[in-house]
Amino acid sequence: MAEQSVQDPHDTGVPIQSSLARDGKQDVGRIQDRSRRRRLWKALLVIAVLDIYVAIRVWHGQSPVPRLPDGWGYYAFFIVYFAVLLLVGLAMTLPFLISARSPARMVRPEEIEIGLKQVVGLDGQVDEVMRTLDVFLAYRTFRGLGGNPRRGVLFEGPPGTGKTFLAKAMAKQAGVPFLFASATQFQTMFFGMTAFRIRRYFKKLRKAAIREGGAIGFIEEIDAIAQNRGGVDTMSPASGNGRSISRFMGTESSGFVNELLVQMQSFDEPSRTNRILSWLGDRLNGMLPPDWRIKAGGPVYHNVLVIAATNRASSLDPALLRPGRFDRRLYFDFPTKRARRELVDFFLNRKAHAPDLDDDTARERLAFELLGYTPAMLERLFDEALVVAVRDGRTTMELKDVYDARLTQELGLKSPVTYTDHERTVIATHEAGHATAAYLLGTTERMEVLSIIKRREALGLLARSDTQERFTKSRSELEGSIAIALGGMAAEEIYFGESTTGPGGDLGQATATATTMVGALGMGSSLLSFTAVDDGPVSATNLVGKVMGDADAKREAQAIMTAQKERVLEVLGHNRDILEALRDALIERDELVGDEITSVINATLDRRKIVVLPEADPAETDR
Repeated sequence: MAEQSVQDPHDTGVPIQSSLARDGKQDVGRIQDRSRRRRLWKALLVIAVLDIYVAIRVWHGQSPVPRLPDGWGYYAFFIVYFAVLLLVGLAMTLPFLISARSPARMVRPEEIEIGLKQVVGLDGQVDEVMRTLDVFLAYRTFRGLGGNPRRGVLFEGPPGTGKTFLAKAMAKQAGVPFLFASATQFQTMFFGMTAFRIRRYFKKLRKAAIREGGAIGFIEEIDAIAQNRGGVDTMSPASGNGRSISRFMGTESSGFVNELLVQMQSFDEPSRTNRILSWLGDRLNGMLPPDWRIKAGGPVYHNVLVIAATNRASSLDPALLRPGRFDRRLYFDFPTKRARRELVDFFLNRKAHAPDLDDDTARERLAFELLGYTPAMLERLFDEALVVAVRDGRTTMELKDVYDARLTQELGLKSPVTYTDHERTVIATHEAGHATAAYLLGTTERMEVLSIIKRREALGLLARSDTQERFTKSRSELEGSIAIALGGMAAEEIYFGESTTGPGGDLGQATATATTMVGALGMGSSLLSFTAVDDGPVSATNLVGKVMGDADAKREAQAIMTAQKERVLEVLGHNRDILEALRDALIERDELVGDEITSVINATLDRRKIVVLPEADPAETDR
């Protein structure tokens, strides 16, 4: 019998479908109740203390409310006046005092749960940071050999690739304090206070290094305060009036970079004792002859390693990347298939899952199909799969839950819309045209989802992926992708005599591919690349715009798209039975996944025993 929804005990009006919640395991509800009871007991304690105080005063025959002593009435006005002045002064100075604080949050090694052994999928980066830590921990020995330990490391790469994770693991491995700060935390509304915060951060870092023998600082998204200062003190020629305009830009952003440069270069400062001895020495040296002068105390080496992370390393000021600052750069790329398999094993071993996810073949398949997923995306995927399982009343996720979560994560939630009969047929025909073209022309790809269910802005979709992990594509493969993109429009024209607004997104995708072939990959009549043109007043801001602005290149891109449309029209015309079978299956079932798509095609091929493909154009073959 189907489960009935039970009303929320807190009466929010929202029915609870999950058995996890129905069993009274709402962790948030328990914490809220505990907090409410704690606040109630505090209020009762305060009331009880006041009641006892009033009762004692009444017992001794005194007034329940205390009164000021005789003669204090005259001073009461001044007391209130000065109290108000103090509050106003605090209100004016407190923001400055708060802004002057270091934004760093210190994390002790014992508070960090992850070490380098828990870092998977980043073998090359782990080897490099291990070498850096070897020198960091043995800095005195290394300095005795005449070397200078590395002071800064820059982690760069796409979001979610493990930059922060590895930095924490480094601090755990080194056993030293870890000072974490986001670059935006240095910024304040008061001019000049950002540079002051940077100084306070590095001062705190140096103190921790002296006290603990070393310290690691981590600045997240450093590009927020360290962008290129190329606009400072520039000359810009005016257009057409024969004059040049001198433009000086002195914004505070350049001050951020200047302060960072100074602090990265000034780790070694004299200690407080050395500064006092130096001050006394200077006074004595003023009275002594040159041969008798006392040597002042020198700077003390601080064993500090600063790690910065960014997704936009190209926007950083070049001075920050020179030797002595962030001179070591580690790039974090999307994980390879081998790394993804390690990550799949790592996350699944820490999450409740059914026996079907213990199968080595299933895990290998997941690692292959999740091309382009970062470690953060993989973890999020398995968390969403657990949500699917809990919503279904289970406490362990299965393989199908992972695929359901992946569909939702990549394609969006299903939108319950009702199509008219004609519109449903048009959309099914459009998507079947894509799928037929993909089966016949996309030999290096496989179809994963074919659907006429609305997700986000798409009324229907065809999701495809490569059969192998590849990093390059040939000209014929790119032309095939254009033909597949135009397959929906071609199917509409074949069956209805005209196309609808549906192919709009397909045309954009095909245009981007064709312009890339002509403008960047040398697959047109010219080998010149439009990507070498800098953005400026005579060029567009993207490759498509640059190609569109050139008449010859635009004509070649148009010719490629026209040829591929004629090609896909011929392919679909010779294989109408496949297209119609996919269309009818979509109208009946709304969505086909994986083998369901190929089953429909194979059943059609079994009925006719032959696939008719048009002969290749000799001109295209020669090209």
